[in-house]
Amino acid sequence: MTQRPLTTEAGAPVADNQNSETAGVGGPVLVQDQLLLEKLAHFNRERIPERVVHARGAGAYGTFTVTADVTQYTRAEFLSEVGKETETFLRFSTVAGNLGAADAVRDPRGFSLKFYTEEGNYDLVGNNTPVFFIRDAIKFPDFIHTQKRDPYTGSTEPDNVWDFWSLSPESTHQVTWLFGDRGIPASYRHMDGFGSHTYQWNNEAGEVFWVKYHFKTDQGIKCLTQEEANRLAGEDPDSHQRDLREAIERGEYPSWTVYVQIMPAAEAATYRFNPFDLTKVWPHADYPLVEIGKLELNRNPENVFAEVEQSIFSPAHFVPGIGPSPDKMLQGRLFAYGDAHRYRVGINADHLPVNRPHATEARTNSRDGYLYDGRHKGAKNYEPNSFGGPFQTDRPLWQPIPVSGVTGDHRAPLHAEDDDFVQAGNLYRLMTDEEKDRLIGNLAGAISQVSREDIADRAIDNFRRADGDFGKRLEAAVQALRG
Repeated sequence: MTQRPLTTEAGAPVADNQNSETAGVGGPVLVQDQLLLEKLAHFNRERIPERVVHARGAGAYGTFTVTADVTQYTRAEFLSEVGKETETFLRFSTVAGNLGAADAVRDPRGFSLKFYTEEGNYDLVGNNTPVFFIRDAIKFPDFIHTQKRDPYTGSTEPDNVWDFWSLSPESTHQVTWLFGDRGIPASYRHMDGFGSHTYQWNNEAGEVFWVKYHFKTDQGIKCLTQEEANRLAGEDPDSHQRDLREAIERGEYPSWTVYVQIMPAAEAATYRFNPFDLTKVWPHADYPLVEIGKLELNRNPENVFAEVEQSIFSPAHFVPGIGPSPDKMLQGRLFAYGDAHRYRVGINADHLPVNRPHATEARTNSRDGYLYDGRHKGAKNYEPNSFGGPFQTDRPLWQPIPVSGVTGDHRAPLHAEDDDFVQAGNLYRLMTDEEKDRLIGNLAGAISQVSREDIADRAIDNFRRADGDFGKRLEAAVQALRG
């Protein structure tokens, strides 16, 4: 391999990269040593603010292949024919930990997928659980504050975690998921993914369907016990990132079979659960899984910072035929994710290679700003114009949603079987005796660390309301640990 001279950022050859320039042998360093100043200044700026949530992550490129005809449900071009392939980038993450945290911890996993479609990028920003702790985005900052370090103690506090969860009974379903066997995946390859929210699909005729996405791992589900995770987190904090990278390097490309649940729009109003409540699932007996494709990861990033840290995903990135639902958590995320990226990476984050469209080009009238690359050259930056500029299509990406009533701070509507505990109880009763034992042990170990009896009692009561046996066993286990 032919070697070429090392240069400065401006391209000038570097004569000496081992010794800084001084005033005589052993003298003070000179400010005219621009290589030294350039290197130190760049080093100080090599990192950007980490994500407030989902800071710890890994990613890979891959391919999504359509395996079933879904054109009766959506006009999305990347789903238009069986066998069609679309390039993707998938970022996995933990939610609460910072950038230096361990991978093997009890925490939901982010499952954020970017489809580089010919109609623009479509981002599906999900998790490895089909539900979440809260149903309204106005509570998200409060929830995350309980998971992060307390501003006074500087530590994560069990009192904060369980105080919030016990006062937010809608979290009971997700907490049951989190402290069950699937709460700590053995690797990113050995877990399922979910879109979690409900989304709109619409077809060429304008018919509307509500859908939920499911990604079933083809590697099989593998999880860690709390004891295994504690050991692995100490021995190899990078366990999940390393596993993903090395599997792809070996040619063992991880894959997921992709399914959707499909609900005709007319059925939403009378469905027994609120179909737009993120704390609820649609039972498969009501809306069976329909296979639509295969996702395979087959290429590692060349640079983790450029392609994983600077990658951005927003649930507001839709394509024709796909759109939002009235899910209040999703509605909040439509703003929050893009806003986070504009703050963290910059106003031109979408220009970076990992984020910009790969199968088409972005044509906007936005100009300038931090790191603007001049890509528009002499094109006009307004619309309409008479100079061949881009024009509007007059066809919305999704169908309008009917609304009625008065404005106000409304609670989510209740459907026939809606409450905060029914699905958590159903999940508990689906478990084997061994799975229940581990769930009780994991929950008791966490709740027993709470300093106040009233918080612990309130937390236990939420699980008792989900299932009497669940609460009775948990109460006994906590009492045993607290003495």
